[in-house]
Amino acid sequence: MRLGVHITRFNHPRGAVGLGPELAATGAAAEAAGVSWLSVMDHYFQMEFNGGAEDAMLEAYTTLGYLAAHTSTVRLGALVTGVTYRHPGLLAKVATTLDVLSGGRATLGIGAAWYDREHEGLGVPFPPLAERFERLEETLRICLQMWDPDTNGPFEGTHYRLAETLCVPAPVSAPHPEIMIGGTGEKKTLRLVAQYADACNLITSSPAETAHKLDVLRGHCDAVGRDYADIRTTIVPAGGAPGEGDVDAFSREMAEYAKLGVDTVIVGPREEEPAAWIERTAAPVVRRLSELG
Repeated sequence: MRLGVHITRFNHPRGAVGLGPELAATGAAAEAAGVSWLSVMDHYFQMEFNGGAEDAMLEAYTTLGYLAAHTSTVRLGALVTGVTYRHPGLLAKVATTLDVLSGGRATLGIGAAWYDREHEGLGVPFPPLAERFERLEETLRICLQMWDPDTNGPFEGTHYRLAETLCVPAPVSAPHPEIMIGGTGEKKTLRLVAQYADACNLITSSPAETAHKLDVLRGHCDAVGRDYADIRTTIVPAGGAPGEGDVDAFSREMAEYAKLGVDTVIVGPREEEPAAWIERTAAPVVRRLSELG
């Protein structure tokens, strides 16, 4: 099992001027510790439970590009991009650029979006949930078409129409950047995982809950003729990141998830200086998780 770190807070003690150096230090600390995944939220406003809209929030893909320039091995992605935030053709181009400039380390994390305040605040349309899922599926199809060099041409969907799906340069990742769908909805989200994704991300409160969701995913894979083993499973534990001295307890808890085939556990330390947290806490956790298989 591997450890990922999800950066969720941007209230640096030195203010905005401290964010660039802190992110660079976080990337360096993550790679030194053996962290395999580094992500940021994709939101316009900070979430209510994490300080509220008046707290600092950086644009996700600009931040990921900055992290790409300050790292060389860790996989990078947004956890996750709301389908409403960018037009699908632009999103595919943005993700491709990150993949090219990072040397093939980009993951396109995507979901149906949920934070209505930030949409209303910045004037971005926020359609009903059923339509957002329709747009999510069309977006996945558009990205895959843009990443297939043999299928440049029009795309005609219910919500999106593209005259061309040209994407040059092509991604470095083969056959394309990893697609990770975030969410636990059994009827729609996990079906989309089975049909389109290379990885899933589940927010989970227990191994039993995760086992159930993975059984549902397995059933969707069977229904569409997909090999369940081809999908990488990642989780965000509801308990959050381990604190100092909690390595043993956290490792015991994660051992139950490892038995289910979970590849990566992603934790979001609620710290204004995540580099120091990684240096103190993540390195021993990485070593312990690697022993779980």
